[in-house]
Amino acid sequence: MLGIGNKNGSAEASAINLIGLGTQINGDINSAGDVRIDGTLTGNIKLNGRLVIGPNGKIEGKVVCQNAEISGEIKGTLEVIDMLTLKHTARILGDMVTGKLSIEPGAVFTGSCNMGAIIKNINAAGEKSIATKTA
Repeated sequence: MLGIGNKNGSAEASAINLIGLGTQINGDINSAGDVRIDGTLTGNIKLNGRLVIGPNGKIEGKVVCQNAEISGEIKGTLEVIDMLTLKHTARILGDMVTGKLSIEPGAVFTGSCNMGAIIKNINAAGEKSIATKTA
């Protein structure tokens, strides 16, 4: 259900935001909740939750989130703190930094990938927030 609040009455942390097929957004999105994109976003997106991009969804910009499941297209950089899943229809053109990575056969990825890196603070993303592990 959309907009159901948590025990403290805050709907923001549990909100599920949907950008439907045929919808185009030009600008940045910041959310404490989850977002599903089936339309087009030209801009950056920063979430404390999960990002799902449907098979027809497209993003051109920087993506920063906790978890992501990509079936659509991204042109830009991805910073995923925990788990990044690329479905067989995913098309990624850009660099990725993630804690864990799952790629289904058929997914297309062009760029570099740093897996196992630590993103210090999602709120400071974009301000040199990535530190890599050393052996």
